[in-house]
Amino acid sequence: MARFGTLLLLVGPMLVLARVRQPLPVLFMVPVGSDGENLTAGLLPAVSLALQDLERQTAPLGKYQVQLQQLDSQCDQAKALKALFDALWAGPKYLLILGGACPSVTSLIARALPSLGLLQVSFEAPTPSLSNRKWYRHLFSTAPPVRAVNLATVKLLQRYRWRRVGLLTQDQPGLTEMTRDLTRQLLRADVQLAAAERFSGDACGGLRRLQDEDVRIIVGHFEDGSVTDVFCCAFRLGLFGPRYQWILAAGRPSGWKLGWQPSSCSASSLLTAADGSFRLQVRQLSSTNTPGVSERTPQGYLESYLKQLNQEGSEVYPLHAFAYDAVWVAAQVLVQVKETVKLRRKFSSLRNVSVGEEDEGKMLLEAVKSTQFEGVTGPVSFRNGDRMTVIELIQFQGASGVLVGEFNTSHQQVRVLNQLLRFKGPGPARDQTLVRQQHLRVGLLLYCVLSAAAAGTIFITLMVLCIVIIARWRWPRRPGTSPQDELLLLGLLLSSASVLFSGLDRTSLPDPTLEIFCSVRLWTLSLGHTVGLAVLLTRTWRVYAVCSVQLKNQNQLQKTGRVQLWILLLDLLVLISWQVLDPLRREVLQHQLEDVAADQDVVVRFSSDCCSSANMELWLTAVCGYKAPLLGLGCFQAWNIRAAGAAVSGPVSGQLLALCMFSLTGFSASGAAGSLLTSSDPTAQFCLCSILILSCNLFILLGLFSPQVLCLLSSNSSCGTGELQQVSELQQVSELQQVSELQQVSELQQVSELQQVSELQQVSELQQADTGVEYLRRRNQDLRSRSSQLDVQIETVAVELSATPQQETGCGAARPPAEENVNSPERVRRRLSMQLPILHHSYLPVVGGVRSSSSSLFGEQEVVAPRHQDHFLYS
Repeated sequence: MARFGTLLLLVGPMLVLARVRQPLPVLFMVPVGSDGENLTAGLLPAVSLALQDLERQTAPLGKYQVQLQQLDSQCDQAKALKALFDALWAGPKYLLILGGACPSVTSLIARALPSLGLLQVSFEAPTPSLSNRKWYRHLFSTAPPVRAVNLATVKLLQRYRWRRVGLLTQDQPGLTEMTRDLTRQLLRADVQLAAAERFSGDACGGLRRLQDEDVRIIVGHFEDGSVTDVFCCAFRLGLFGPRYQWILAAGRPSGWKLGWQPSSCSASSLLTAADGSFRLQVRQLSSTNTPGVSERTPQGYLESYLKQLNQEGSEVYPLHAFAYDAVWVAAQVLVQVKETVKLRRKFSSLRNVSVGEEDEGKMLLEAVKSTQFEGVTGPVSFRNGDRMTVIELIQFQGASGVLVGEFNTSHQQVRVLNQLLRFKGPGPARDQTLVRQQHLRVGLLLYCVLSAAAAGTIFITLMVLCIVIIARWRWPRRPGTSPQDELLLLGLLLSSASVLFSGLDRTSLPDPTLEIFCSVRLWTLSLGHTVGLAVLLTRTWRVYAVCSVQLKNQNQLQKTGRVQLWILLLDLLVLISWQVLDPLRREVLQHQLEDVAADQDVVVRFSSDCCSSANMELWLTAVCGYKAPLLGLGCFQAWNIRAAGAAVSGPVSGQLLALCMFSLTGFSASGAAGSLLTSSDPTAQFCLCSILILSCNLFILLGLFSPQVLCLLSSNSSCGTGELQQVSELQQVSELQQVSELQQVSELQQVSELQQVSELQQVSELQQADTGVEYLRRRNQDLRSRSSQLDVQIETVAVELSATPQQETGCGAARPPAEENVNSPERVRRRLSMQLPILHHSYLPVVGGVRSSSSSLFGEQEVVAPRHQDHFLYS
């Protein structure tokens, strides 16, 4: 019995210790692989080191033993679910799943964890699709999520004020999802995504398109194996140097591996292209060299891991350090839950009370959220399900990478060591070509000069208008004035005033005032042009009608005032519709870019203020649509009256009137074309349009009103005497023609009556005496011959009389001097005094006159004495 007691004393403590280490069953789900290839061979040494370190811990961790039940997911959702349910069915009861190297399997199982009452601790970086905590609230990972790397990228862009970037993504599921999340974050950060290109094999095509879009900041999402090919293409395309900045965002921790794959570029070319590039990567090991919760330093852990890895002959797993910390998280969470359940059972009022699965699930969540310890990867803690860690900012300098900054996910700030940064240029690259805005405006001196010229033109026009009005009031019947002169001068005043409202911009006046000036300028210019066009058109029309058209009624020439009214009403209708439906607004017109020779990255964009509306082209087409035909008609009439004399066209010759019409058309066409061609230069546009408007007005003033003003201001009445003599002569001729016509009508009536009487007498005489027939026949033949001679003379006189008005008006050939004119009133009167008695006696039957039917000339009254009822020719 003594020996047994002694043996019990010796073995008893060991049994007590064996009973203290309670098992903690954990499902370890990783893809083992197929065909003898172990995909997670480099992961197992890290997990083994974590289990060994846990066994050396004191209570409460020392009282438990983590037992891993490995499940091969094979990266297949169906097989992974089958293996999971088989393990849950077989038992024991599992509370936690460790692992999840396949994102597709992880997303499916994580969605079902709340229903299964399980918690999953992963060591893979969660993809953006797993960021929905409502669905994946039971999933935690010791690796920072991909969204953290994207957030670090956005913060880096904001630090250097890069507002325009381009994306180059390798065509892989994980990287594509990472690019989509970065696109959303760029949109929220108000960073312009100029272009986003994807590549699967050759990256040169995507880089070429980025170059065409003038992308300077390029963010790359691709595997480390494609870095060499990408920078080789960048070197060939010239996408490197001080004008470009590369940012490589990696979801996994890894180093630079330029040149480790064969490429068409040399090693020096690759280093040149990658020099100055940034790389954002997750920190793999803690930067401090102090022991953590496992009593291992990060460097000591790395040495132990590499030593065990070399013994097994496996490759390094990139996330081995996060797997080591994940085992510690799982152990601490399970131990905390177990201890909480024990305490609840021990101190509960009800003995041996059991804790439900729902309560255990809540305990697991609370335990994970409160987890906080120092691991080999740094401080381990979770916020909203994401691991708080540090993203390293590495710059490639020369042949190696230099840590120049970091992004802490806790306070979400980028810390950069400026003394370690090295850019290719004088500073960070610009995100795009710097566009310097330069506003074009009309110079003050030029505006004052042209405004003074416009004011001078207005003053001259007002003076001429006053002279014309005073002269009309004092000498109402004096030649040299026209009722339309005041209307034409009013049009010149309006068009000249439009220059005063041009050339102003928002630097001199506020926007509401400028918009008012836009409308005032449009109305004054359009109405002034319309009034001037209407007056010149009707004046040329009247002269053209006198020279070329034989009007049957003088009232038709009086309708020219109606034509002016209709033209003015049409212009008012268009302007009112424009003002009501689509009023003019002051807008900023952007012009083309111009390079700066001193700096390749700087261009100048010129801008200017302009008056515009939504349908500007439509309204301009409407205005030109009815004014262009009127100008063409006016030019046609002016060409036909270019040789008209002053007797027809008034105090000025037809040549001056035609020149004024041609000048209005030419200046109008030149102004419209010049305004369109110089729209990019407000100074040239203002100068050209103002000079054309004022030149046209001055030309019309000199051409039409200078002769009238000289006539009106002359001291004697000699001005216009020639025209008065011509008009008086034409009036005398017309009066003589009317008298001759009346005399001829009366004589013809008497001749017809005498012919009837003579016929009756001849019948009676023939019946009474047949012997006198032969005598009368001879006598009648003699009278017929004399009548024929008189007919020829009368016809000659009639032709000369009908040609006299045309010669006097100047529309035809030149008029001979007054002393040599055979058709002077005195000579016409003498011819009529001699010829009319002869014509009267030749028709008397008592002296053997001929019948009226014997002469065809008297049957056509208009030939003998043409009746000119167009008194406008002589007024």
